Amino acid sequence: MGDFAYKKVYLEDGKKILEINILPEKYCNFDCIFCSIGKSYNKVDTQQSFDKMDNSLRELENMIENYSPDLVYINSKGESLINSNVNPIIDLIKNKGVSVRLLSNGYLLGEDKYMRIANKCDEVIGQIKAISEEDFQKIQKPIEGYTLKAHLASMTLFNKQYRGRFILEIMIIKGYNDTEESINKLRDIINKLSPDKIVIEKINDKRFKKKLGISNERYEYISEILLAH
Repeated sequence: MGDFAYKKVYLEDGKKILEINILPEKYCNFDCIFCSIGKSYNKVDTQQSFDKMDNSLRELENMIENYSPDLVYINSKGESLINSNVNPIIDLIKNKGVSVRLLSNGYLLGEDKYMRIANKCDEVIGQIKAISEEDFQKIQKPIEGYTLKAHLASMTLFNKQYRGRFILEIMIIKGYNDTEESINKLRDIINKLSPDKIVIEKINDKRFKKKLGISNERYEYISEILLAH
């Protein structure tokens, strides 16, 4: 057996999705205070090598052959680009004639090395959770030296040259980006990033929902404004 983890195959818009985690544990360049996976003990932004990769790739190949997915969604415990074998993983999937969706927090997407990797994917998801530098540092706890400005610039640079489908995932967090002023800032960010699709999320994890979760009514209101933009 390999070190990858899989969710049960599911349907999305009539397409069969195989969702895969390619990290053995959480490896991320952020340490968000509301992360459902938990604390980032491996806080890194350089690629890491993991054991059993040959077994993992064979297992992935068997999963694709057995389930015949329309799309493989790389959604890992942290930043998938940290796996030094993310390139051959994507190549394997594409060589099987299957589309690839990659979830990234977006910070690394503007770097040439990672841009080339992400460009192979049919869909790439970037994320926005904080809209001020102070909140970015406070709630996302990035690697020292990271800035919100660089985060947004990285995704903007990536999407300007990307030929696939860029999806922007926005997490609405009570007290941080749910005010009218915040909504206007998010609209400006959307304009700059020009995503092909916007996904609005709210915190549903019971551990953080009371403090950071917004009401369903507020969620619907914000979603209507941002999705209509």
